[in-house]
Amino acid sequence: MSGSREAILEAIRKNHIQGDRARPNVPLFDQAAPADLKELFQKSLERMGGKLLTPDAADPMAPVRQAIVKAGPVLSCVPEFEGDMKVTPQTKPTDIALVEYAVLRAAFGVAETGSLCFTEKQLLVNTTGFLPQHLIILLDPAQIVYNLHNAYQRPEWTQAHYAVFQSGPSATADIEGVLVHGAQGVRSLSVLFHPAS
Repeated sequence: MSGSREAILEAIRKNHIQGDRARPNVPLFDQAAPADLKELFQKSLERMGGKLLTPDAADPMAPVRQAIVKAGPVLSCVPEFEGDMKVTPQTKPTDIALVEYAVLRAAFGVAETGSLCFTEKQLLVNTTGFLPQHLIILLDPAQIVYNLHNAYQRPEWTQAHYAVFQSGPSATADIEGVLVHGAQGVRSLSVLFHPAS
């Protein structure tokens, strides 16, 4: 057995072509992009079970306050909104399980899928994207890309230690097609278009 294994590995080593090769040029398919990425993002987000909050020019954080309808700890990972729970160097990933609402900013959004990208910079603790009951996300409309091809060109994938896409609240369906949100993660996900400072 070991002789066969060594023979196979030696054949691979002998026939392996050495040298650097350029990556293939993958098109971005931008010719299909609509003029209004915000509208496509909203449709995709809602298709995934998320909700777009209505902005308030007079009080930009009013939609966030209105979305908080249950008692419980509110964790804010953004300077624009004051929560009643803070992330400190002593915060453990499991501490986020107590959070009812988490308010955070997405690094960027993907219009085609309604997805939001988060890195450790936005989440502060990586479990912030999954353990709270409800997420309220601030998204700069200028940071919406058309599709995943464009998303993977973003610097977050090479500059962050952790990056994740999230598309709406968690959901599961049984064999009869009964859809349940929040079975294995956040129960609701709301997005507010709010330019970054």
